[in-house]
Amino acid sequence: MAELCGTLFILLFGDGACAMNSLFNLGEYVTVSFGWGLAVLFGILVSTRISGAHLNPAVTLSLVLTKRFPARKLPFYVLSQMIGAFLGAAIVYYFYQAKFAIVDPNLSHSSAIFTTFPAVNAFIPSLMSELIASAILLFGILTIVDHFTLDKAQFLAPFTVALLVIAIGLSFGGMHGYGMNPARDFSPRLLITLLGFQNNGLTDNSYIWTQGIIGPLIGGPLGAFLYDYTIGRKINIS
Repeated sequence: MAELCGTLFILLFGDGACAMNSLFNLGEYVTVSFGWGLAVLFGILVSTRISGAHLNPAVTLSLVLTKRFPARKLPFYVLSQMIGAFLGAAIVYYFYQAKFAIVDPNLSHSSAIFTTFPAVNAFIPSLMSELIASAILLFGILTIVDHFTLDKAQFLAPFTVALLVIAIGLSFGGMHGYGMNPARDFSPRLLITLLGFQNNGLTDNSYIWTQGIIGPLIGGPLGAFLYDYTIGRKINIS
């Protein structure tokens, strides 16, 4: 439930920020980036004391592969994250449904409120964008956690992870929307497909949905292993 609720909060505030920008022309890309950072902050605060606030299948997989988390718990965490993301996106859609009926009654051009799309219509650039951003995310998360554990200031970690997400968005978000999270990307995509959104990246034969899954699941572990075999090897938190 902690993973479900935490991931739900991420989608509430993240997709909510995108909806405010797209449906009402309130804010801009910087606003959306800060919205996603705050979304991650509150998602972490909701769940961290119970589940450790993975909130992302790529994070859970990375922690399993680097022996930080038991593999037997992985399917339960991932399922909870996927459900939470679906429900969070569904609440955002329901909240703004009346505005969708005015701005996009045919649901033809507002899919990007809920999920990611490539800036360049090519598989490899989008895949590498998600892979690299996810590697930066995991390298950064492990650095932050170890740093504040050593300083006995773990309470600062959620705020710094939120800043990391904002920094990635501002610096590397243009190519594919910096999803970095298969739950955050696929579950809302499934929702909008079921709701009848056009150009959803799932049923239009574009295979856009694959990049937001494959990239993080490769890039996340890659970033975790790079951390462990570079500066992480120098740290002894015991």
